[in-house]
Amino acid sequence: MKKALWISALLAFSLVLTGAGFGQENKPKMRQEIVKLKYIDKEEILNVLYTFLSNAGKISPSPRSGLLTVSDTPENVEKILEVIRQLDVKPVDIQFTIQLILASAKDEPGKSDEMIKDDPLIKELRSLLNFKSFYPLDSAFIRALDREFSEVTMGREAELRLALRPKYIKEEKEDLIQVEARLQKIIPAVPAPGATQTQNPYTSIALLTSNFTMKSGEKTVVGVSKLDGGDKGLILIITGKIFR
Repeated sequence: MKKALWISALLAFSLVLTGAGFGQENKPKMRQEIVKLKYIDKEEILNVLYTFLSNAGKISPSPRSGLLTVSDTPENVEKILEVIRQLDVKPVDIQFTIQLILASAKDEPGKSDEMIKDDPLIKELRSLLNFKSFYPLDSAFIRALDREFSEVTMGREAELRLALRPKYIKEEKEDLIQVEARLQKIIPAVPAPGATQTQNPYTSIALLTSNFTMKSGEKTVVGVSKLDGGDKGLILIITGKIFR
């Protein structure tokens, strides 16, 4: 009887050990890496990295630095590190050539279109827009960094302000630039009734807002802002080129 009880206890203990062994075998091996982001903000990349995590995986960002602690299976950690290597790259320099063209439904005395009349893009605009004349108003260069805003003041009286925020997109066959553009007109602020002065003597009105994608080296018509009830139009033309 005692021998039977001893055998039963031994079998039960063996099953416990076997179960523990199976549990350890089924538990996935984990790998942990600490990564320091050099260029990209962690808020821009975390949502992408989370998609590669397993149920047991974890990414712990440091609140004050660009450090990420990645813990997951070796395969998933390697995938996450590869994504970081592709996205956390030095921002490229992007040079924009800006043209502002004034279009009018009638001839403008004292203005000449000699500088742009042979431009193929202007010829195309003549056939598409209901304007008779096209004159160069101003031009400028902007050297911008990837994913950062840059501004330039334009116009005969420095009354126009253009802000550009480019984003470099690397495709397999070509380089693309995704651009957020905002063109504003600066005007004197009107004081509130009874006020002796305003905190800022100037305010702005939006003339044109656009989001578009262009090829490196390509000239693009961003948009047309109608002026004077539609008799005139301000045309924004941008050429962008990537410098590494």
